[in-house]
Amino acid sequence: MSDSATPYRGRFAPTPSGPLHFGSLVAALGSWMQARAAGGEWLVRMEDLDPPREMAGAADAILRSLEAHGLAWDGPVVYQSGRGEFYSTVFEELDRLGLLYGCACTRKEINEGMPRGAYGPVYSGRCRHGVPPGREPRALRVRVEGAELGFADPLQGWFSQHLEREVGDFVVRRADGLTAYQLAVVVDDAEQGVSEVVRGSDLLDSTPRQLYLQRVLGLPRPGYLHLPVATNRDGQKWSKQSHAPPLDDGAPTAALIAAWRFLGQPPFEADPREATPEAFLAWGAARWQCGRIPARLSIETALGAKL
Repeated sequence: MSDSATPYRGRFAPTPSGPLHFGSLVAALGSWMQARAAGGEWLVRMEDLDPPREMAGAADAILRSLEAHGLAWDGPVVYQSGRGEFYSTVFEELDRLGLLYGCACTRKEINEGMPRGAYGPVYSGRCRHGVPPGREPRALRVRVEGAELGFADPLQGWFSQHLEREVGDFVVRRADGLTAYQLAVVVDDAEQGVSEVVRGSDLLDSTPRQLYLQRVLGLPRPGYLHLPVATNRDGQKWSKQSHAPPLDDGAPTAALIAAWRFLGQPPFEADPREATPEAFLAWGAARWQCGRIPARLSIETALGAKL
């Protein structure tokens, strides 16, 4: 949570890879409730930096679905695809600080030739002191020498990583020339004045990398709250890849109540068939209790063809 003297500002930042599903709604509702219960603002940012993953028309469909579910946002929607010049300025600053270097390693070389840690391959620093002869740099990485960073999550407790040992120097510009998520999210949260980031626990292990970038760039550090993610019986996060059904925009109140229950909140007292999304959300914002959210990384949830 942000300092009491700082106006609360939260955000929801979906990737337009498909329509919203139940897992997306949990993240949207949790972040919306945190903001509204605090009397703050709730922003929407479209993280459309990865064209190969995006679906035509998905961004507009997401916004229509948010509107259908009564999740009104403040200010204009920000699209990361239009913010390249801001990211370029940050690359220049990292280079000026001596923290940026080119890397020629391929995905296969990293996956097969480098040690694995709890969060995947740990980059060995192979290109730290120059690209091997006959190779060309592909991605840009940032140095993380001796950096151990942690934070207190209200739900998940203390979480920390020794970045050099557990992650290694990480990519901030991909081999395809696209700005990496870790850098873009840090720049945008700072520029938009986000005071608390509420998102799924699948992004928990990304947070120390973001804290590191905030530290070296002198950017403000928001609070972080990682919600449990909805999973299927195989333990997979519900997503487009795991065939999560899209939200039914024709029955928004039922979906909101399902997400509300998932987040451990008190029972809705009215007939859901007679409540508009706006009425339910107003009722919920007055009763939202962050402390009731299950302190878990994931919760198995059975989803039918429609919610």
